[in-house]
Amino acid sequence: MSKITFRGGNIHSINYHREGEINMSTSVTDAKTRLIEKVRKLAYIHSPDELFTLASGRQSPHFFDMKPVMMDPESAHLLGVLIHSKINSMKRIDAVGGLELGAIPLTGIAIAKAPKDSKIRGFMVRKEAKGRGGRKTGNPPGIEGSSLKKGDRIILLEDVTTTGGSALKASLRMQEMGCHVVACITILDRQEGGAEAFEKAGVQLLPILLRSDITGE
Repeated sequence: MSKITFRGGNIHSINYHREGEINMSTSVTDAKTRLIEKVRKLAYIHSPDELFTLASGRQSPHFFDMKPVMMDPESAHLLGVLIHSKINSMKRIDAVGGLELGAIPLTGIAIAKAPKDSKIRGFMVRKEAKGRGGRKTGNPPGIEGSSLKKGDRIILLEDVTTTGGSALKASLRMQEMGCHVVACITILDRQEGGAEAFEKAGVQLLPILLRSDITGE
């Protein structure tokens, strides 16, 4: 089961416990501090002399690959704590998910770390639709996972946000289905215009970490 502790009206810690397992409680503050260390170790490369070309087409001396972070057991736990601290601060959320590939493991973490009695559902958006849609779920082509319906309140998940273009494509697909995209939770905001793009689209960007948290700039 999961136990959420509040202090001063804010989420202080999330306690995960299953029968037969050691009780493991991590405060939101401690989770963020430790996640910064893990990202620096597992995901970050700085190369000022040989720039990286990003998926957005931009060049940067900063490179982040969050896949090793999402696949690391301790990091996954920390992400679960931090994602749910944001989810639980918002009014009813029906589903979480996002665009393949980065959002897939992050969605798995969010669902696995949800309380046992949670009604939250997970989904993924294919970059290119395949087949006729969900025979069982009733979702349109390209939307996989749990059934989504008109009026659902959605949180998008993303591993790294640069310009916001990828997640906003998923947001558009959700809106076309009649879902309300409440926010996008990203592991890291590179601080290169993504927040402004989400604001323009009417979607709140909720970064767990900022690039400056990692680089110290």
